[in-house]
Amino acid sequence: MINGGRCLGIILARGGSKRLPRKNLMMLSGKPLIQWTIEAGLTSNTVDTLIVSTDNYEIAEFSKTCGAEIPFMRPKDLATDESPSYYSLEHAIHYMHQIGNFFDYMVLLQPTSPLRTSMHIDEAAKLLQDKSADGVISISEVGHPIQWCGAISESNEMSDFITQLTLNARSQDFKKNYCLNGAIYLTKINRMLKEKNHLYGKRMYGYIMSRLDSIDIDEQDDFDLAELILSKRFSTSME
Repeated sequence: MINGGRCLGIILARGGSKRLPRKNLMMLSGKPLIQWTIEAGLTSNTVDTLIVSTDNYEIAEFSKTCGAEIPFMRPKDLATDESPSYYSLEHAIHYMHQIGNFFDYMVLLQPTSPLRTSMHIDEAAKLLQDKSADGVISISEVGHPIQWCGAISESNEMSDFITQLTLNARSQDFKKNYCLNGAIYLTKINRMLKEKNHLYGKRMYGYIMSRLDSIDIDEQDDFDLAELILSKRFSTSME
């Protein structure tokens, strides 16, 4: 609950994944990937109802065993590689409204962020309350100055890659830059439906997470790194 208003937690979990087949059910430190996010949502003080929107019956059945609700199966046209997340969120909210289950806030929790915990969700909700915000999106600091990033030609030629001013600057001379980490998208539902967007608004704030907690599972390297971090955390907690 946020400011006395009910919050719907939504996990979008398609069955299809080209880079990592069956990604949402891949085992990560003893649990299928999606279970980490389900447990974070269920133990959060912010989320009143947690649902999984999926087109895959295996994901649906497993999510039920973890305690998440599966009020519907996502339509196939909303579960393609090209389907924008907004339309799946809109579908979920409208479906819940149609069955008489109304909410004031929505938090999207992507299953590809297994190191995001209930603590992060609740801290993001507190930030939203403290700032009287329309929404909060989780971000993390970029590891290297973006001034040292750029495009190169097909031949790898770099004559315009770094300016002389940037070349002579130290990394500590640059302002910090942040990027979306995909872990938490929290917003007022009426604003989201009015603007037809869950990412942007006039009163949106960034909730800063550490880079290690911000790992987004997209490829095998991300998966392996998350496994390493979790294994290290478990071993440290047992010492």
